Amino acid sequence: MWAPDAGAVVLDLSGQDVPMVASDRRGWWSAAVEGARAGDRYRFRLDGGPGRADPRARSLPDGPEGAAEVVDPGDFGWTDQAWPGLSLPRSVLYELHVGTFSPEGTFDGVVGRLDHLADLGVDAIELLPVATFAGTRGWGYDGVGLFAPHPAYGGPDGLRRLVDAAHARGIGVILDVVYNHLGPAGNHLAEFGPYFSDAHRTNWGDGVNLDGPDSDEVRRFFIDNALMWLSDYHMDGLRLDAVHALADDSAVHLLEQLATEVAALSAETGRPRSLIAESDRNDPRFVRPPDHGGYGLDSAWADEWHHAWHSWFTGETSGYYEDFGRLDHLTKALEQAWVYDGVWSEHRRRTHGRSPGRLPGDRFVVSTQNHDQVGNRAAGDRSSRLMSVDRLKVSAGLLLCSPFVPMLFQGEEWAASTPWQYFTDFPDPDLGRAVTEGRRKEFSYFGWDPSEVPDPQDPATFERSRLDWSELDKGEHLAVLQWYRALIDLRRHHPDLADPDRTRHRVVLDAATGGLELHRGGLVIAALLGSEPAVVDIAGGRLLAASSPRVSYREGQLRLPPDGLAVLADVGEERAGRRTATSPPTSLAPGRWARDPQAV
Repeated sequence: MWAPDAGAVVLDLSGQDVPMVASDRRGWWSAAVEGARAGDRYRFRLDGGPGRADPRARSLPDGPEGAAEVVDPGDFGWTDQAWPGLSLPRSVLYELHVGTFSPEGTFDGVVGRLDHLADLGVDAIELLPVATFAGTRGWGYDGVGLFAPHPAYGGPDGLRRLVDAAHARGIGVILDVVYNHLGPAGNHLAEFGPYFSDAHRTNWGDGVNLDGPDSDEVRRFFIDNALMWLSDYHMDGLRLDAVHALADDSAVHLLEQLATEVAALSAETGRPRSLIAESDRNDPRFVRPPDHGGYGLDSAWADEWHHAWHSWFTGETSGYYEDFGRLDHLTKALEQAWVYDGVWSEHRRRTHGRSPGRLPGDRFVVSTQNHDQVGNRAAGDRSSRLMSVDRLKVSAGLLLCSPFVPMLFQGEEWAASTPWQYFTDFPDPDLGRAVTEGRRKEFSYFGWDPSEVPDPQDPATFERSRLDWSELDKGEHLAVLQWYRALIDLRRHHPDLADPDRTRHRVVLDAATGGLELHRGGLVIAALLGSEPAVVDIAGGRLLAASSPRVSYREGQLRLPPDGLAVLADVGEERAGRRTATSPPTSLAPGRWARDPQAV
């Protein structure tokens, strides 16, 4: 255990006090105990203080204030030896929250729904953070036991069962981890050592000490955590929360060090592991290789893709949406994921971002919904509450036919009607009250009546956020689900749709009609975003998919209603069905759009 400033440390193992011995390893303490075994409980006492759980505890059955539990990481009978690993560039991701995804709200509850995800065709699930946090309910971004899977979800064994079962169904698992801050409840990390420093400030207070005195061991703490999830739990990748808040002036940034060590683990085990950054800086440095001045991460969330789509389809232009709302914003996002690439941002009142250049599409993860963009709305309302089914279908078509890595949010695939709201379960009533009041005050600035903002601490807010699986085979929910399945199947079987090479991708816009074309090698995705029916001449193709029965294609003319979308393939390409990424594209020529004279 690392405690560089402690004068004495005692290990309390199942009621037995064992003095620990200081080593010459820059603040490390150790003790050897005969007969210790998995399941034993233990704490550390520093300089006669209260007993605290191990910062690296692998299990915290009673939460962050309880004792740590000894775990043997080698006692699980894995059956995924044949799993080849996840290829991120050709994947469709699916973000889910363990507590609200299933009625059980556990890892085993997710296992019970894996067949649905396999039928849907997704390649990997992305779990919201599962590190132990205070209480039982929460998004997971207030974790404090970073090495311990949340006990309410099923602890270490439950998580291992989930990963093993997912791999058996051909589904990878990516885990969201938070290294830029720890939660406010049950966080005793600073008592052990200088894990935080006021040299850098973040939205959560003092920054993590990544570059100051004693920072080597702090960096090791977070890198070892990442390697644990990837090795002991067989994770296929990590999503790194808010990496722009990892302030590090070292010659080798923490992210570069992490990428190097993860690459070594991938080479050693023969399975690829991916690192995905969340950042709002629009900075290609995160995903460029180190020999090109980057950190070497595999991909980054591109929330501006969502913002451009959402603002156009809903008409919302308040808050950060004031930087969006025009059709050219949407077309730019469809071309390169980032809209602000070194141009003036009215919302920020400064120039923002940098050009992605020729970065391939798999360097960007895009979505029409995710936990942030739904849950950070006052009422947690989904897109299904904000727009028509036709628009939901067009949105899915643009997402799943893009050159980027598409990600769905739980329930999106059937236009779930349940909201996904912000919920917490802080045991300290004063902290819980402060969170509730802060949430309501925040949205009062945008004109919300505070009484209409759900109370995060109220268990009913959490219960409202659970998916309603009874909707799955009903009416429009079923129609949307079938459309998502068809699009994912197209992406899987047509190499052009999974090709991340953006030089083979172009966007054509007809401003007069609102006609939009995505050209992906030998395929064309045509969508009508205008308000009047339109016809477009695209000769020589074949209709592969249509979002509406009102879409028709005959004799080289494609007729689309407003908010309609079609996928067409060149006949030769469609017949072959197996064009390689290196063969030359034979894209259909851009169409000629006009208002449809036959429309009634």
